[in-house]
Amino acid sequence: MNEIIQKKLLEIEERYGVKILYAVESGSRAWGFPSKDSDYDVRFIYIHPPEWYLSIDPQGIGVKRDVIEEPISDLLDISGWEITKALRLFRKNNPPLLEWLRSNIIYYQKYSFVDNIRSLESDVFHPNSMLHHYLNMAKNNYREYLQGSEVRIKKYFYVLRPILACMWIEKYNMTPPISFHELLKDIIPEGELKNAVEHLLKRKLIGDELDIEPRIHVINRFVENEMERLEEYVKSLKVEAKDPTKLLDELFRNTLQEVWK
Repeated sequence: MNEIIQKKLLEIEERYGVKILYAVESGSRAWGFPSKDSDYDVRFIYIHPPEWYLSIDPQGIGVKRDVIEEPISDLLDISGWEITKALRLFRKNNPPLLEWLRSNIIYYQKYSFVDNIRSLESDVFHPNSMLHHYLNMAKNNYREYLQGSEVRIKKYFYVLRPILACMWIEKYNMTPPISFHELLKDIIPEGELKNAVEHLLKRKLIGDELDIEPRIHVINRFVENEMERLEEYVKSLKVEAKDPTKLLDELFRNTLQEVWK
């Protein structure tokens, strides 16, 4: 599959006249709990030649789209963000982008852009926005999938992971790791809850069909209590956000010069 993805990335560069700076796996494979039928969710950041930016029409408007989205197949979902879009989202502490930067499945990386953007994380970190994102994700998935006496049991991971991410931010005041295994090991102590989650994770990873089953009360109880507690915690936070725009402008200009000489 890696060869197919590499070929696809080269085709995208040629078709759109761009250079790809970074391409990674996102979603369940990067999080560490893929199903046997999980597709590949490839995400990338790219840059246009200088003349694309030096025009009277701003990027992201009309024909100057700031995303590239390829048709989704049964096995491959591939899309990318233009560099200035990525940097604006980075300025807002966009969790999906920060997860891309932490993915341990890297398909392509060239130039100094990724190392440089990672070095600026402490200048943009803002716990409020990340906590809101992950908490809303947990609440929405819980409301949709995990209420009732029988639930879509594999969806527990799509509620547990954002809750554990919130708890990591609360504990360390920093961006959480992308790996569910790392979050689980650090955040949940040994005991009934951890045993239940680890058992469910083993079933998922070996390919057990996890569809509609009776709810797991120990996990539901943890989820409900933590969502309520974290909501109050988020309300109590008062953090002043920095403005890293000057640093990000400089990173964009330096990358443009490095890539296109």
